[in-house]
Parts: sequence; C-alpha cells; structure tokens
Amino acid sequence: MLDNKYQVPEASKVMKALWTAAGGDPYLLQRTTYSDQVKYSCLGGIVFATGLMAGLSGGYAFYTIFEPRGSALDNPIHISTVFMAIIFGIFWGLMIFNLDRFIVAATGKGDGTEKITWDELKGAIPRIIMGCIIAISISKPIEIRMFKTEIDNRLYEKQLEVQKEFEKKTTANFEERLKVVENDLGNLEVKRKDIIDRIKKAEQAYEDNLMGKANGVIAGNGPLSKALNGQIASLKNELSRFEELNKQKFEQADKKKKEILIEKDKALSSNEKVAKGLDGLLERIKIAHEVAGFWITTFVTLLFLAIELTPIFFKLMLTKTPYDYLAENRDDLIRAYNGIEVKYDFYEDKKGIERHLVINHEADLKIFEKIKESEIQKELTDYAINKFKEHEKIKINENPSDYIQNVKTDEREV
Repeated sequence: MLDNKYQVPEASKVMKALWTAAGGDPYLLQRTTYSDQVKYSCLGGIVFATGLMAGLSGGYAFYTIFEPRGSALDNPIHISTVFMAIIFGIFWGLMIFNLDRFIVAATGKGDGTEKITWDELKGAIPRIIMGCIIAISISKPIEIRMFKTEIDNRLYEKQLEVQKEFEKKTTANFEERLKVVENDLGNLEVKRKDIIDRIKKAEQAYEDNLMGKANGVIAGNGPLSKALNGQIASLKNELSRFEELNKQKFEQADKKKKEILIEKDKALSSNEKVAKGLDGLLERIKIAHEVAGFWITTFVTLLFLAIELTPIFFKLMLTKTPYDYLAENRDDLIRAYNGIEVKYDFYEDKKGIERHLVINHEADLKIFEKIKESEIQKELTDYAINKFKEHEKIKINENPSDYIQNVKTDEREV
C-alpha cells in the first residue's frame, strides 16, 4: 500500500510465478504500480509459453527420430518411445525456459525510452541471435506436426517409389549373376539344349505319325513310328549319358542358382524394410517444405521468431517506471551497505568512452590498514636497530679490546 488513495492489488501465486519467469523482483513488484505487475507477468507468460512449446516440439522431434520405422500410413504408436519422448520433452522445455529466462532477464531497458537506438540494438544482437536459433528449433517439429496428414501421404508415395527402384536394381543385379553362372557352363548347356530340342522334335514327329497328321503316312504304330520311337529312346539315352558325364558340373550350377535365388528373395524382402526406413525427421522437414511451400513455411517460422524475440524488443522499448527506480534504489542500497561507491561517467578511456569509477571502500580500508601495519612495523624495526646500536657502542666504550678480540675470533671460525 502506497497511501490511503492508492493500493496495489494483491498478486496471485500465478502472477508471482510469471514475475519470476520474467526475471523480475517479486519484492519490488508487490510495491510498485499495477501496470508494472502486468508488464512483467506478460513477459513471464511469453517465456513460459515458449518453454512449453519447446517441450512439446522437442518431445515430438525425439519421438519422430527414435520411433520404429514402418509404413507412413500405417504407423502405430510405440509406447516405450512415447515415455522417453515425454522425459526428453520435459528436459528440453526446462532448458529452453531457462535460456529464455536468462535472455529476458539479461536484456536491460536501454536508454529508458520507447525508441530503440542503434547502440541498444547492437548490444542486443547476441541475445537476438540466440532467440532466432531457439525459435527455428521449436518451429520445425511443430511445422511437420501441423502438416502431418499431407506429409504422411507424400512420404508413403516416396516409400513406394524407393521400394520399386530398389526392386528393379536388385532384380537386375541377380539376373546378371545368374547369367554369369549360365555362361560358366558354356558349351555343355548348349549341347544339352540341342539334345533336348531333338528329343522334342522326335516326340512331335512320333505323335504326328500315330495320329496320321504327317503327309503320306497312315495313322497307327507303323514302321516309321517305331523307328521314331527308337530314335527317341536313343536320344534320351544320349541325354542321360551326357548328364551323367557332366552331373557334377550341372549340380554345382543348379546349387549356385538356388543360392542366388534364395539370396534374391531375401534382398527383395529387405527392400521393403529399407523403403520404410525413409521416415526420419529430416525427410519429413523436406517434405513439409514441399507441401507447405516457401511462404507458409516462412510464415510459421516468422511467427515463432516473433514470439521468441518479442520480450527482447519489448524490454528495449520500455520506458522507466517506478519499478525501475525502485530497482536502482535497491542496487544503490546494496552497494552502500557493502561499501561500494560508483562515480558515473568519471573518466574517459583511450577510445574516448566515458567509464564509471568503482570504489570498494571496505577493500580500500583493508588495504589502508595493511599499509599502515607495514609502516609501523618498519618504524619499530628501525627503532630496535638504533637501540641495539647504542647498546653496542656502550660496550665498546667500556672495553674496546674485548670487542676487537671477539671480532677476530669470529673471523677465524669462519
């Protein structure tokens, strides 16, 4: 309460928490105007909201990165990954909240006017850069969540395209390997095929003779049919002998073909898994840019930049209020109680910039005491030496020969 005419409303616990989030001093804000209380609670609300959005964004990004890969359209929720994403989201949100709190608290009032000068802006550049980085890191995961349906459809199409492309390459690769196996047999396979073709022709001629389809031949098992039947038997025996002689080579070739075909089936089955692996965070961000377009993506990013950077520019535009004067008085009292004196714009440095002179009176007092103690010690030491000198002179005056004798004895011992 200031007086009987004006009474500051009692702040709620939520408002006090928002003051703390904005880096304000609750003790002073309870004793200042209501407008100051609202300003700092709004600042704290922005900082808190940014931390909350960062937590949600970070948790979703974590889940997108570490969830089991699958079809873009049929992708069930993985519970264990959800719990890990929640833990990471809380950690990430608290970290961004703390960074934003530091950025806002470290941003001063500038010159105390609504105008943002170049010197004020130049001093705030490091904080603005940090704010931009934070805003972009928050906006991208939220952006891919906003366009999830469109991204899933486009991603599914890409997965099918990748799978087809892999299948073509895989099939071509294994067909080439099969050709190599067939080429290894060389003339053997050609001879074998020639015998088989001759058997087929003889069997066809034999069937035509039996059915009476051949010109000038009566249907039935006549001499020609019997001769063809004998030829067929002879050719089959020739094929059996040929295969028997080259049995090992044909078995090795067949075994290798089967191994290649089995390997081909495995490779084709893994192609689907490879295609489903095309479901990472980076790929979704790329598709989000394709789906949303440049302007929508830019607008979303600018929106988060505005939310993140508003407190910085807002503080630079604030004029001095009772809270600021109370804060200055608090700082002066703390300095005074601790023996610190600041003489503002006391001298110019080599670059012509006015600097403050900081005097630490308690430290100066300690230094002064140490200097005086040293001076007194020196004075007492001089006095003791002079007294000792006078005492020795008296002894010499009484008996000079003893003094000379003692000096010579000391020299011989040395």
